[in-house]
Amino acid sequence: MPDVSSLRAALLDWYDAHARSLPWRAPPGSGMRTDPYRVWLSEVMLQQTTVPHAAPYFERFTARWPTVSDLAAVEDSDLMAAWAGLGYYARARNLLACARAVANEHGGVFPDSEAALLALPGVGAYTAAAVAAIAFDRPANVVDGNVERVMSRLFAVQTPLPAARPELKRLAALFVSDERPGDWPQALMDLGSGVCRPKSPSCELCPLAFGCEGLKTGEPARYPLKVKKAERPHRLGHAFVLRDGEGRIGLVRRPDKGLLGGMVGLPTSDWSATPDFMAPVDADWVEVGAVEHVFTHFSLTLTVHVGTGGGDFLWTEAEDALASLPTVFRKALERGLAGQ
Repeated sequence: MPDVSSLRAALLDWYDAHARSLPWRAPPGSGMRTDPYRVWLSEVMLQQTTVPHAAPYFERFTARWPTVSDLAAVEDSDLMAAWAGLGYYARARNLLACARAVANEHGGVFPDSEAALLALPGVGAYTAAAVAAIAFDRPANVVDGNVERVMSRLFAVQTPLPAARPELKRLAALFVSDERPGDWPQALMDLGSGVCRPKSPSCELCPLAFGCEGLKTGEPARYPLKVKKAERPHRLGHAFVLRDGEGRIGLVRRPDKGLLGGMVGLPTSDWSATPDFMAPVDADWVEVGAVEHVFTHFSLTLTVHVGTGGGDFLWTEAEDALASLPTVFRKALERGLAGQ
């Protein structure tokens, strides 16, 4: 087994010299604590996207809502519009529920223990551990995909994912210590992001290469072993770009439950293998092409139809709709506007 204390010391030394500069992070070794609100917000955003994609969103959010109490006071629809492009909107609803719980039940101050953080709405084991460690310097086992990859290679774990997760979490726990508990998970994340990458790891730059069992096999990139994923199903649907006499776009609010729940979007048919053509109103609908979109669990082709009419819709200027709609509907609207 690799020597844990030597590996830990080597990685922290590397982190001191090579830590990424991120808007939600205090510099390593500075003794500064990062605002728990910023740690929590960044971790929620990063659950479904990358640092380069999330960073501009984070900057906009914290400029608009600099404290958790500011975020708690926002209208649901405003938050959903600001979240567009960051992944599942269930996360945005959980974000708001958590912010309101912190503001209303904890006086606007995040609790400082992993157990208390875990009791907040929408906060799972990973986020609770990350906030406890990074914001409050509590020893916590913070395990994300980067950490799983590093552990699987360090120990040449032969069990494939996802079955290997308990073992990888147990191995990661060996490194948790009272020494720099906030810097440690960030060092692991930086290593996994920049050096121990999913493909083509830069083993020649890795501070842990001296103790890596995966490298000794000659094929470190084959770890973590994975069970082949089932093919992502494909669905079809129709989207309707309806304009009134003033050129505004007719939008609808989707049901609270389900995909994109509670969000404003274009009227659509069902999304299935054989969707029914169910136009929102009678109009001379013209088909103008189709757009593709990939969700986590399925891919989608939406055929776009444009028409003119009226009715009980959320009538919105086209440029405002383009700025606020979820990505799949923005694609469809752009196609509709280009086809008119």
